[in-house]
Amino acid sequence: MTRCAVTVCLVPEARQGPFVLHGTLEESFQFAAAAGFDGVEIFPPHADDLDGFALRELLKQHGLQLAAMGTGAGWVRRKLSLTDPDPHVRMCARDFIAAIIDFAGGFGVPAIIGSMQGRVPDGVAREEALGWLKVELDQLGPRAHALGVPLLFEPLNRYETNLFNTVDEILAYLPTLRTQNVRLLLDLFHMNIEEPDMAAAIRRAGPLVGHVHFADSNRAAIGFGHTDVGPVVQALKEIGYDGWISAEVRPRPDAAAAMTQTLASYRRWFA
Repeated sequence: MTRCAVTVCLVPEARQGPFVLHGTLEESFQFAAAAGFDGVEIFPPHADDLDGFALRELLKQHGLQLAAMGTGAGWVRRKLSLTDPDPHVRMCARDFIAAIIDFAGGFGVPAIIGSMQGRVPDGVAREEALGWLKVELDQLGPRAHALGVPLLFEPLNRYETNLFNTVDEILAYLPTLRTQNVRLLLDLFHMNIEEPDMAAAIRRAGPLVGHVHFADSNRAAIGFGHTDVGPVVQALKEIGYDGWISAEVRPRPDAAAAMTQTLASYRRWFA
């Protein structure tokens, strides 16, 4: 059975990003619970900035679950990526992600690799950059597996990366990895840009779909843009997807409206 989550950003530098709630965890959890969400997806500055005992208590207090945890602050704040030409930077990126894997894994949820995948740098052959990425994923995937969770990898649109923009591109790459613990995070905003048929792409991904970002064509809440959600939801049901449906959207026109619209759309399509 799917559940619906809302994004909570704890990184001030990412305030303009696609996150509904900002501020303290206590305030955000209160808003999320009052709106009717099942869980929260957290975007933290670093794993060391989180108090696991306090987080567990807050989740219990508000009747919420943790859905997933983002790693993008490593890029936003430190410009770390897994495909940086400098091996020391790649090592720091791996350590940053590993710390969040460990923290999230303690709650039984996965970490997300989105912007920290990086891109093929200028002057570097694509094969070399993908080789660097393989080395890192083959270390991070088993780390997540040891905690009983998958590692989520998110294909991004062409304006954010030149690594993997479509489901088919990442599906062709995954068999080159030793680890079999990488799952796909499918973000409908990115898919709307890159996939000629989002529903067909979801069917091809099948059981490798590990998380869904429920965002409309304009990165607003589903229903505020022009994405045809029906075929997408039908495809998710056909592949037996029963994971989180998470609103990684901009708080437009405001956070309350984004949450209300998300839940209305979620209940319409997944009830």
